[in-house]
Amino acid sequence: MEGLGVYIHIPFCIKKCNYCDFCSFAGQGDAMFEAYTDELCRRMRVFSKKYGKRNADTVYFGGGTPTLLPLACFDRLMTTLKECFEIETDAEITVECNPASIDEQGLRQLRALGTNRISIGLQSANEKELELLGRPHSFVDFCVAFESARRVGFDNISLDIMYGIPEQTLESFEQTLNEACALSPEHISAYGLKIEEGTAFARNRETLILPDEDIEYQMYCLCNEILSRHGYNRYEISNFAKVGRESRHNLKYWLLEDYIGFGVAAHSCFSGERFGNSRDIKAFLAGEDIVEERTLISSDEQATEYVMLGLRLDRGIDLLDYERRFGRAFENDFREIDAFLKGGFMTKDNGRIAFTTKGFFVSNTILAQMLSFD
Repeated sequence: MEGLGVYIHIPFCIKKCNYCDFCSFAGQGDAMFEAYTDELCRRMRVFSKKYGKRNADTVYFGGGTPTLLPLACFDRLMTTLKECFEIETDAEITVECNPASIDEQGLRQLRALGTNRISIGLQSANEKELELLGRPHSFVDFCVAFESARRVGFDNISLDIMYGIPEQTLESFEQTLNEACALSPEHISAYGLKIEEGTAFARNRETLILPDEDIEYQMYCLCNEILSRHGYNRYEISNFAKVGRESRHNLKYWLLEDYIGFGVAAHSCFSGERFGNSRDIKAFLAGEDIVEERTLISSDEQATEYVMLGLRLDRGIDLLDYERRFGRAFENDFREIDAFLKGGFMTKDNGRIAFTTKGFFVSNTILAQMLSFD
């Protein structure tokens, strides 16, 4: 049986960054951490009782800042995971961390508990940009955390960087890219800043000095160029990895494989259904059903998701596989492809459709035009 992906959302952080619209709660203490861990463990046991001890080949602790949890809570979560799932011997087990929330001893304990991949939030190597983003760490803090992770045995490290930051220039972004590559992590995620409603940036939008779209495109191209030069393959719009170090967990999302999410705001795609949990942490702690919507995935929805998610990958979509899955030719469903091919936004080669770098940058606009059926 194909391995299941398990996502565990830890919605706590030191402070809300100025750009962040993720489900997270700042200023919580040990009592909340313990109660939340209790409920996560209970819900995993309920799942296991209902569906049996399913094989799992990826586990991902996301946030928030998972490393704010006391190590005793992590120990309980890992123990419960092993009770409720058959964790494969070569499973990828990832924990996100903020450089300000973990020290070398904590990293060593995480490694001892069985985690084998760590994702550290950098965002920028420029101190002014970190301050504008509201990050609670410096670049030096990041370097200390990275080097500590290496010392305690993490040989699979990912870091996040961001472009389109207020007052960021091509030169400062190039500095961040070069500093990131100098550390030689196995994986780099590079995200364009989006101003999301409800964030501090949205409330102060008129005061922000943001790079224009042309500069952002140049940043994206520069990112592709520099990371490629240092041996990172772009395998998804925003994700780059050394050979064999792609995020196995995130690939499950893009390849329409099954995954189950635990915790507030966690999403799942499981047994032909898609569902997501609400952000209501009080209801979660009270043991209430917090699934907001549970939807059977129809054939047309599957086709739409196959295209929307498959085109995020650098390898794109296999046209014969599309026809085998859905019983109809790709070109019959998506008739505007020729215009995107002629415009240099997409390529068609060896039976595959894929975005070019130019197409990736405006992929949301293109997908919005494509994803409709007659």
